[in-house]
Amino acid sequence: MTGIDLNSDLGEGFGHWALGDDDALLGVVTSANVACGYHASDASIMRRVCERAVERGVAIGAQVGYRDLPGFGRRFIDIEPEALTQDVIYQVGALEAFARVAGSRVRYVKPHGALYNAIVHHEEQAAAVVRALADYDPTLPVLGLPGSAWLRQAEEAGLAVVPEAFADRAYTPEGTLVSRRVKGAVLEDVDEIVKRCVAMATGEPITDIEGGSLTVTAGSICVHGDTAGAVNIARAVKDALTEAGVAVAPFAT
Repeated sequence: MTGIDLNSDLGEGFGHWALGDDDALLGVVTSANVACGYHASDASIMRRVCERAVERGVAIGAQVGYRDLPGFGRRFIDIEPEALTQDVIYQVGALEAFARVAGSRVRYVKPHGALYNAIVHHEEQAAAVVRALADYDPTLPVLGLPGSAWLRQAEEAGLAVVPEAFADRAYTPEGTLVSRRVKGAVLEDVDEIVKRCVAMATGEPITDIEGGSLTVTAGSICVHGDTAGAVNIARAVKDALTEAGVAVAPFAT
């Protein structure tokens, strides 16, 4: 039986401001990419999400990003590589504390937003993030875009890499994500999303933004927590994967 992980970006509120339905998504997904306070979240939110994740047997992952609360981490920052390394260690360490208090630990790391997209091609920043994890805990698996500089460098450094696909995002013919500024970059049709996810999980091609055929390698599929109807999308995807004979389970235990 084919197997795949289903992840979502969670804990992305701040103070009294909430984004997405963390509790509902934790009842569906198998891995939680928890914001670590730089692009979103705060101490109270991190603790609550970690506790709920442990209650439901969901793997806790550190979602690290640029220090950019106003821009939700979706703006590129030309940060010095050494500073970026320390920022990543800081974020993973902060979430690790709350995961431990909840009775678990951080199981993997996934970059967020602009940092995720930048290190597809930005060699220096990719190296800085790899260095942070090699220093902090080289046994932690990492999530990233297939074919990215980030995953290549991580693998060369001996880190376990997990290629990731996106349920609700359009792809370019090159296999990168279409910019959110482009119309059609975020998918909303549940039936279309479900079909694409089953195809990606079973090695079948999907259609890129230009109408071409694209095969996406994936060990985990992400449903963004801030996408409209995220909970219904996640449930539909999980049900369809199960019906297609794909076992949905966390990659990190």
